[in-house]
Amino acid sequence: MKVLVLGSGVIGVTSAWYLQRAGHEVTVVDRQPEPGMETSLANGGQLSWAAGVPWAAPGIPLKALKWMLHPHSPLVLRPRLDPGMWVWLFQMLANCSRARYAISRERLLRLSRYSRECLAALRREIPIHYDERAGGLLELYRTARELDEARREAALLQDRGLPCRVLDRAACVAHEPALRAAREKIAGGLLLPEDESGDCLLFTRRLALRAEQNGVRFALATKIERLVADGDRLAHVRTDKGEMSADAYVLACGSYSPLLARPLGLSLPVYPVKGYSATIDIENVNAAPTGTLTDVEHKVVVTRLGNTLRGAGTAELAGYDLRLRPARCATITHVLGELFPGAGNLAQARYWCGLRPMTPDNPPLLGPTPYKNLFLNTGHGTLGWTMACGSAKATADLVSGQRPEVDLDGLTLARFSR
Repeated sequence: MKVLVLGSGVIGVTSAWYLQRAGHEVTVVDRQPEPGMETSLANGGQLSWAAGVPWAAPGIPLKALKWMLHPHSPLVLRPRLDPGMWVWLFQMLANCSRARYAISRERLLRLSRYSRECLAALRREIPIHYDERAGGLLELYRTARELDEARREAALLQDRGLPCRVLDRAACVAHEPALRAAREKIAGGLLLPEDESGDCLLFTRRLALRAEQNGVRFALATKIERLVADGDRLAHVRTDKGEMSADAYVLACGSYSPLLARPLGLSLPVYPVKGYSATIDIENVNAAPTGTLTDVEHKVVVTRLGNTLRGAGTAELAGYDLRLRPARCATITHVLGELFPGAGNLAQARYWCGLRPMTPDNPPLLGPTPYKNLFLNTGHGTLGWTMACGSAKATADLVSGQRPEVDLDGLTLARFSR
C-alpha cells in the first residue's frame, strides 16, 4: 500500500520507519529541506518515560496567576484576537481537576512505557546513536514543599511499577556532582532511573537516513498546501510541486496539523505552545552535568548532549509567532547559570524556539478520523520524542489494518467528541 506521511519531524520519521517495516511504500513530505528542522531541532533532549506529566494539573490556574508576576515565569500568555487560543485555554482549565489529571497521567504513562519498549527494540535492530545517555532523569526541587509533592508523585509511580527514588540534597549532588556549586539552592530531588536523554535531531536524521536506505522516499522542500477529499476519503495532497496521492495518509505536521485539517471540516484541539532552548559549548567538564535534569520551579530541563549543554523550557502562548524574545531566552540562561556556573560561556549561547503541538489535556491525537484513509499522529506537546516510537508503531499497525499492541483508548480524536 502507498502511504504519504505528512511531516518530517521525529513523529513523521518514526511513522515512516514503522510503516516501511510493515511493508508499505512510504513517502514523507515536508516543506523543510531536511528532516527534523522544526520542533525536533533543538528541544530539551529528554526521554521522559516516567517524568512526563500533564501540564493541565491541579493548582495550575493559581500558579499561573503567580507566574505572571515573575520575571522568569515558565508560562507566558500573549493575549490576541485568536478564538482558537481562548477555546484551547478554557478546555485546558477544565482538565485541571484531580480526576481529569489522573486520567491524562495514566494515558501518558501507558503510551510512554510502550514507546520505551519500541525504542529499545529499534536499538536492538539497528545501530543508532544520538548522544544517548541512560543514567536516569533527576527532578530538582528548591523548596521543602515541592519535595513533599515529589514524595506523593513517587508513591504514585511506584504503585504503577515505575522505579523512582526521593533524594535529599546530598544525594542529588552525589548523583550529579556538578550541582555542588548550587547545593544551597536545592532541597532535594526525585530520581527516575529508567528515563533517558539524547539529541532528538540526531536521532531523527539518522533514522531518516536508515529509512531512506530501506526505500522510504523523502519529498523535502515541498510545501503542503491543501488536503483534498473525495467523499469519506482523501483523494490527494496538493503541494507547491503538484498533486501527490496515496492509499493512506498520516498527518504528522505537529502544530500545523489543525490548519491542514480545518478545510476538511476536522477540528483538531491542538494549539502551538512555544518553547525555547539555549545551547552552550562545555568549557569545563567538571562544572557540567553528566546526564539530564529538570528544575521543577522554573520548568526548565538541562541536558548534556555530547560536548554541549542545553537548557530548554518556557510555555509561551502566542499563536504561530516564532520570534525569539530576549526575556524568555534569559530565563533559560538564568537556570543554566544558577545550577552550573562555569560550565560554559552563556554569552555565546545559541538560542532557538519551536512550537509544541499541545492538546488541552496533553495526551496526543492518534489514529482514525472520519476520513477512512486519513490517520492522525500529532499533538504530543512536550513529549514528542518520548512517545514517538510508540505512537508511530501504533499508527503503522492501524494503517495496516492491525490492532495496535498498546491500548489507544483515550488517545484518539474520539475523546473530544464524547
